[in-house]
Amino acid sequence: MELNRTGRVGALCWVAAVPIFLVASLVTGLRWRQPTYSWATHNISDLGNVHCGIWDTSRPRYVCSPWHPLMNAAMLATAVLLAAGLLLTWRILGHGGVVRSAQMLLLLATGGYALAALYPADVDENLHVLGAFLIMGLGNVGLLLAGFAPGTTMLGRWRRLTLTAALIALAGTVLFFAQQGIGIGVGGMERVAVLPFPLWACCLGVLLAERPASGRRPRRSSRLRTSRGAAVPPAPRWTPGRSFRR
Repeated sequence: MELNRTGRVGALCWVAAVPIFLVASLVTGLRWRQPTYSWATHNISDLGNVHCGIWDTSRPRYVCSPWHPLMNAAMLATAVLLAAGLLLTWRILGHGGVVRSAQMLLLLATGGYALAALYPADVDENLHVLGAFLIMGLGNVGLLLAGFAPGTTMLGRWRRLTLTAALIALAGTVLFFAQQGIGIGVGGMERVAVLPFPLWACCLGVLLAERPASGRRPRRSSRLRTSRGAAVPPAPRWTPGRSFRR
């Protein structure tokens, strides 16, 4: 199936989302105040916290992120790009109840990124937790549903990629909420739960962007063709008061 211009823009939105998120995470973490930011100990949300101090009663840790505006802006940009990619590729990915349900759940997950960005955990914890639930709960279930899309749809053609991402994300979600780090820390496990969706979207965006663009319909020639393929010259024009001319 050829890709139209709208679908190509949507694919590029998906490709751009992950680098923005990861680069902002790295830069914001490097600007972290003592002690050093740990990807194994600290949550992603800690990068967006507005205030400095001990945070989280279940896993008390010191949080101080001077560059939190960058992280929250990048997370919001990620939400917008992922949502735009979904909407612009809506019809291209296929039809049917499974595909539409998956798309709706993934769209809700993008809203979770927006909530987490607009309401840092130390500003409004309830809305921030709701955003996390939309990402790790509904979003990962949507990713699993996408893995069961019919093989006749474009989404179904990348079943292995989608199912792999979904199973990793769901396993990470269960272990994260159980506070089990299994060698990578609880913060690392949160990334296992959160990152498969945007990484999957990035891979899918690359695969879609590589597809040929839909071509325009060829225009009909103004000259008629004979059965042998020879061009027939146009009929002579006639002007009143003048003789026929070629």
